Amino acid sequence: MSSTADDSATPAARLGFTAGQVIQEFGYDEDVDQDLRAGLETITGSELVDEEYDDVTDGAVIWFRDDDGDLTDFLVDAMTVLDDNGPIWVLVPKAGRRGHVSHSDIEEAATTSGLHAMTTFSIAAEWSATRLATRGRGK
Repeated sequence: MSSTADDSATPAARLGFTAGQVIQEFGYDEDVDQDLRAGLETITGSELVDEEYDDVTDGAVIWFRDDDGDLTDFLVDAMTVLDDNGPIWVLVPKAGRRGHVSHSDIEEAATTSGLHAMTTFSIAAEWSATRLATRGRGK
């Protein structure tokens, strides 16, 4: 794997992960953006770990669609092995696409899980990304 100056300009780089980090992936299915996944693996230098992984992780990526069940459950599962202050990225189909989840639904699940939404942006042709983080004390 070679790294180029352009690595920082890739969509995967926008998620802020770095070399050596362990990223857990939830909600993998045939519709995920394979280029984004490959970019994350290039940046971290290792494959994404699946939902069954039970060691400490540095972050989580959750592919979530409106028919995937309860987003709060996914968030709680992600936090089970997540290192303190590790980001959780919720990736949902963009508005107007099958499976779209509204930002208010993401915020509600985050609040229920003790998290809050930090930022949302387009990450791939079909997907938007929302960064969730733990609520700091006294903030």
